[in-house]
Amino acid sequence: MPTETFTFADEPLPKSEPKQPPSDAQRLLDWLQEWKKPVVSTRDIRIYGPRPLRDRKIATSSVEVLVRHGFLAEPTEKRQRNWHQWRVVQKGLIVHPTVAT
Repeated sequence: MPTETFTFADEPLPKSEPKQPPSDAQRLLDWLQEWKKPVVSTRDIRIYGPRPLRDRKIATSSVEVLVRHGFLAEPTEKRQRNWHQWRVVQKGLIVHPTVAT
């Protein structure tokens, strides 16, 4: 039979750590796991990506973090020189990849 536990009004509740929201780079990485194309552009991220990444500065800074960690790489050719595109690097089977901050 399971043991019952009681809490009383004068006992302090157990403290739980406040959960921090994921970083913008982590949100982008999670979204890229569902992206089916081999190349992603800034335009794709700003249109189809998570809502916090719709700002150009936030999107480019998040992409730079993922490039540094090896999740994105520059493609070999571009259609136009002013387009910003990256090749999505698949790092094996990773269930929940995380970006170290």
